[in-house]
Amino acid sequence: MCLNGQSEADPAGEPSRRHEPYAFAAALFFYNSSSDYRHIPWHLKYEGGLAAGRHFARMLGERLAASPQFADVDVVIPVPLHWTRRWRRGYNQAEVIARELAFALGAELRTDILRRSRRTRSQVRLPMAAKAANVRDAFSITGNVRENSAGCGSNSPRLVAHVLLVDDTFTTGSTLNACRAVLRQAFPLPTRISVATLAYVNPD
Repeated sequence: MCLNGQSEADPAGEPSRRHEPYAFAAALFFYNSSSDYRHIPWHLKYEGGLAAGRHFARMLGERLAASPQFADVDVVIPVPLHWTRRWRRGYNQAEVIARELAFALGAELRTDILRRSRRTRSQVRLPMAAKAANVRDAFSITGNVRENSAGCGSNSPRLVAHVLLVDDTFTTGSTLNACRAVLRQAFPLPTRISVATLAYVNPD
């Protein structure tokens, strides 16, 4: 597992995205193009491997629950799919992972806060700069939580101290960074935002 607390690079250079690191970042495994680990997120995402996804998500959840850095996570939010892609696939792979993590952490799973407001191209074969441009302005906060202050609105009556944003894979971090910036509308500082993924792409 990787725990580093670093923010990802933002080729577009937006100051709000460049200067705020994640509270913590975690992944179950590293992989690169020659690693057999690459088959795990692919199987979950494209081949309907829900059982495998849940299995490895539970492993990640157990490790997060044992880590003091994630002990105070109280809201878990998956990176959303556009509704057309979810309809075609039948599920959101990030939500499969997030559900297991929320259970392990005793946290609340929220799929009603963050939405993908426009469909984007697949990030898989895009260069780094194009990945950031592809997801820019692709996410938004649902109207019923827009007025929340650190989670104190009608939908979240208690103070939210730590939000965990979840996706299947961390590559350049462009998608997670775009989501993190938007989530600040619903969860302003001092709420912390961390990220967790099954896989972290090791450039080596």
